[in-house]
Amino acid sequence: MPATRRPIRQLPDELISQIAAGEVVERPASVVRELVDNALDAGATQVTVRLQSGGVRLISVEDDGQGILREELPIAFRRHATSKIGNLHDLESVATMGFRGEALAAINSIADCAILSRANGFAEAFLLDGRTGELRPVARSVGTTVEVKELFYSTPARRKFLKTDATELAHCIEAVRRHALARPDVSFAIWHEGKLVEQWRRCTDLDPVIALDQRLGDVLGQEFLTQSMRVQTIASDNNLRPRIWGRVGIPDAARTRADQQFAYVNGRFVRDKVLAHAARSAYEDVLHGHRQPVYALYLAMDPARVDVNVHPTKIEVRFRDSREVHQGVRHAVEDALAKPRSAGLEVAAQLDSAPLNNGFSVEVRQPQSVPMYSAQPGIGLVSKPEYRFGMQPDMPGHKVSDVGAIWQRETAPVADPIPQEEWPLGRAVAQLQGIYILAENTQGLVVVDMHAAHERIVYERLKNQLNSITGAGAHPRTIVSQPLLIPVTFAATPDEVATAEVHSETLVTLGLVISPFSPRTLAVRAVPNSLVQGDAVSLARSVLAELGQHDASTVIERAQNELLSTMACHGAVRANRRLTLEEMNGLLRQMEETERSDQCNHGRPTWRQISIKELDALFLRGR
Repeated sequence: MPATRRPIRQLPDELISQIAAGEVVERPASVVRELVDNALDAGATQVTVRLQSGGVRLISVEDDGQGILREELPIAFRRHATSKIGNLHDLESVATMGFRGEALAAINSIADCAILSRANGFAEAFLLDGRTGELRPVARSVGTTVEVKELFYSTPARRKFLKTDATELAHCIEAVRRHALARPDVSFAIWHEGKLVEQWRRCTDLDPVIALDQRLGDVLGQEFLTQSMRVQTIASDNNLRPRIWGRVGIPDAARTRADQQFAYVNGRFVRDKVLAHAARSAYEDVLHGHRQPVYALYLAMDPARVDVNVHPTKIEVRFRDSREVHQGVRHAVEDALAKPRSAGLEVAAQLDSAPLNNGFSVEVRQPQSVPMYSAQPGIGLVSKPEYRFGMQPDMPGHKVSDVGAIWQRETAPVADPIPQEEWPLGRAVAQLQGIYILAENTQGLVVVDMHAAHERIVYERLKNQLNSITGAGAHPRTIVSQPLLIPVTFAATPDEVATAEVHSETLVTLGLVISPFSPRTLAVRAVPNSLVQGDAVSLARSVLAELGQHDASTVIERAQNELLSTMACHGAVRANRRLTLEEMNGLLRQMEETERSDQCNHGRPTWRQISIKELDALFLRGR
């Protein structure tokens, strides 16, 4: 059938608003988000949300903000009417939650709306009916109330796609919860069918760090505070780098779903791939597999360096310098996770390393102030021994086939004894089955997986050693490769061929030599020494995919760390090896100083605390 000619015509305003509503309003939670945004922009310190039927029958948002003037109320429901911006410069540096002026008009086109407001400094309040435009005086305190009734009544087809009232209510609560996490200075209350379902009181503490911790504990639970580390960076003088703060969960608190990951940019909750990837990459060394970390991260940056006008829901942003933001978030989270939880404070690892025989040599010495216990019975604190951890490769370069752990004892001057209470991991008392170290601290019993703990210590020393190799004459930071007798070819996509040509030097750094064999074929001519027996094609494809998606330096670092992790696993003290009490205590002290020592290289915990209360419960003491 021939196509029927359709004339071009101007759409009516009501239809335009309904089309816009399809982008802005997805469900009742979308309305709640937009109205709470407006309340916060008005300077509210108390926001109350009232719902019926999960928000389908009624959504009412009350605030105690500045209110709306009588002469401005009639245009509140008009499209593109806003008090947030007035020119292009304002749009390029938006500092408010709302700015488009589309939300109220879109909501009014698909629901029965009304605005009740009293402006600050005025004695009268006025009610504006969204259907008729009628404006009449009413009684109200300073602030604004927006009522939205019968959502999607004018578009019944959209209403059929809504879920149950319980599901829609859960989404509305989540929308308010996201705001509550960003504004501890504001009280939030949610009522449903006349019952209070959630309430978060205003945090009055003047210290913003304490106020934020209080709100995080109220919203996410006190368990989140006890199982998270604080993130804090200092803003740069030129205001170009973002300031980052918040809390990140310890690896043990990781979840199977990414339902507790909150990222904010200038107070706005966002879902951004750059931020999500940066946070996840910071967990690479301590969280393996598909488990998802939990975090609440806040970024403050120049509004001109971030574009919030990307998506109608304002939940997506675009950074002017995404690499800078990625590196800032990743390093901030890594620094927080690097602090040993056993110590409770940041302790830098004591390293005294130097190249030896064209290979690695890491010498770790105990601080002079840390005493060791004698293995001889009946003897207390004695002259403190030192433990040196030596590693020698069997070939020049970075190839290490079997790295051994060597414990050597030296006599040092007698140090002033440090009370046991200052040792977070306590005093070693025994070794169990040649696998676990049992230690006693002020809280109870500490159980340490000695192989996992030592593996992390060796791994961190190797990374520090590799990072210190710079300058002429030293080993280049390149993974040694093994040329293939017969190059392996595979059919490649145009993207893979282009990536191989652009990142040829990066591939050599990773121990891979990949060159074009034909316009649609790539040849793998060399692979890393430790991966000679692996699938060269699969390795090449995965590396090319990583290089195509992420920064080359990130890919190089990840690949090198995987090889160092394998080396550390072979170099760590093995199970069933008998250690003296002095050696056990030396390992505990190194754990307290080593970054990320709470997890091994594979993400498993290295130690567990069993409190006296838990031990009493095992034996029914006090019952």
